[in-house]
Amino acid sequence: MKAIILAAGYATRLYPLTKNMPKALLKVGNKTILDHILDNVEKIPAVDEIFIVTNDRFYTHFEDWKEGREGSLPITVYNDGTTSEDNRKGALGDLKFVIDRAKIADDIIVLAGDNLMDFPLVSFYDFYRQVDSDCICVKRIPLEDTGRFGIVVIDEANRILDFEEKPKNPKSDMGAFAIYIYKNETLKKLEEYLAEGNNPDAPGNFPAWLCKRQPVYAYEFNGTCFDIGTPEAYSEVQELYKERVGNA
Repeated sequence: MKAIILAAGYATRLYPLTKNMPKALLKVGNKTILDHILDNVEKIPAVDEIFIVTNDRFYTHFEDWKEGREGSLPITVYNDGTTSEDNRKGALGDLKFVIDRAKIADDIIVLAGDNLMDFPLVSFYDFYRQVDSDCICVKRIPLEDTGRFGIVVIDEANRILDFEEKPKNPKSDMGAFAIYIYKNETLKKLEEYLAEGNNPDAPGNFPAWLCKRQPVYAYEFNGTCFDIGTPEAYSEVQELYKERVGNA
């Protein structure tokens, strides 16, 4: 299994914090968000390589960070060549870019570089092994927040019956998070999705399309996944993280 970290956004809502620093390399406690994510990823026994995709503005930042990381797995950083919000590829365009550049033919776990989770990803992997199908992470959320999430409807076996990105009239309170596992044979479906001209931006658009064509399962995690999107959210997560899991 390969791990792919999507970190090619420009995080304009976090300015000035991210004007000259990628969001994934902001610190929470004594480590970067990205280091927290990868420490979690590296506990999945099947993962043998990590790929990070970023943009031209922040490519050297990630290369410098990689030189100082003392992880257990090889890391490759890809520059998608984009320079601004105007010409970015979108999360799914970047995912396809990495798959092509790295010639990936294995299962993949895909994570957003700005989501800090406090639950063990190995539990998600164990669920994937049980269902032997593509999977996403989900959690029940307050009704007032459903308009900010992809919303899923699942059956008794946790198979996704419906998936809608940021619906005006949500069909459930089960929110989807940007943590996915895809089987290697599904990677061709991503190519099909993009070739049809579908939206390449939000990563949840692909499983929303995919679940209508083949089984996709939802893993309801125990814990929290912090989406660090604003300066206020960043300050809050620093305090919450100290309280919940400390600075280690």
